[in-house]
Amino acid sequence: MSAPFPASEPSAILVRGVNWLGDAVMTTPALLRLRDRFPRARITLFTPQKLADLWTGFPGVDEVIAFAADSSLLREARRLRARRFDLGIALPNSLRSALELWLGRARERLGFAGNGRSPLLTRAAARPVAEERMIKRSAEEIRRSLLIPVMPPAISPEAHHVHHYLRLMAEVGASMDPIAPRLRVFPEELARFEQSFIPAPSGPQGPLLGLNPGAEYGPAKRWPEERFVETAARVHQATRCRWILFGGPGDRALTDRIASGIAERLSIRGTSPSPVVNLAGRTDLRELMAGMASCRAVLTNDSGPMHVAAALGTPVIVPFGSTSPELTAPGLPGSTGPHHFLRAGAPCSPCFLRECPIDLRCMTKITVETAIEAVLAAIRA
Repeated sequence: MSAPFPASEPSAILVRGVNWLGDAVMTTPALLRLRDRFPRARITLFTPQKLADLWTGFPGVDEVIAFAADSSLLREARRLRARRFDLGIALPNSLRSALELWLGRARERLGFAGNGRSPLLTRAAARPVAEERMIKRSAEEIRRSLLIPVMPPAISPEAHHVHHYLRLMAEVGASMDPIAPRLRVFPEELARFEQSFIPAPSGPQGPLLGLNPGAEYGPAKRWPEERFVETAARVHQATRCRWILFGGPGDRALTDRIASGIAERLSIRGTSPSPVVNLAGRTDLRELMAGMASCRAVLTNDSGPMHVAAALGTPVIVPFGSTSPELTAPGLPGSTGPHHFLRAGAPCSPCFLRECPIDLRCMTKITVETAIEAVLAAIRA
């Protein structure tokens, strides 16, 4: 029988957060369960600077310590050491995150075993053998799957990444019962977003919808841009909706083409106010969150903003191709809830590759008609 962990009730807990936006959203259920387990402890989240604003108003943490991307390990360790944490929890599986807890002298240190970091932890949790990994398939495997079409075995809802982080919190006695990821924006942020970015309509308007056509991981996660154009144009014709295009600075050329394509398809070039507002590269993280929360629904690739929208209660419509909704879908694992996940049923999917070595059939076989039906269903719900 293993010794109780932690050995005593902690009053100061440090959680080393993950490094990517979508992953960060998927850790929110684990952080809330940790809060339930230790309601009197002060929970500090140690997170990359780019994600610090995500946690404003989040009830699972009391304090955020942000670090810059180029900050040295020893400098950050000195900052943490001064805080005298009773318990440190490393959510990433990296060696560096365990080193941060060890050098920061958290009295007890928890993380998953692996990557040579177990000696740095006082509790190295074993990853379940059955836990699914995002194993990339080779080009040869993909081509072979097309010659002998065999659908991959079903993936259990227990394999979802939300469960992965909950399993780690279970090591300190927290509940493993899943809850949907959640974030918070404030009414004043919603009002400020509308005032700053949404032109006042000149007449009756339909719903406000979001479109997020980028995906940082690579082109294999992106539905073809001309299909975003056609879907957006036809939904506007059916509903008189307004579209907000979201994305980072690197998505601006893509969203410019899509905005131009929608305007051309609808013959509205030069119309004021335009039913298409291109905000790619123009919002910070809190403004992105306010924008996502303002939308009736968001049509989006599998990406960090997809998770943000869903965690704020906005239904998302997502074409899934190279990735697996069983592992990383937004919302409560195992339940689509208000969301719509679009899949082509290609035998080579999921492959988890950045670029498709064949013809991207997992995405191109998801039709515009399927997407339109899902968007309209989300509006009506």
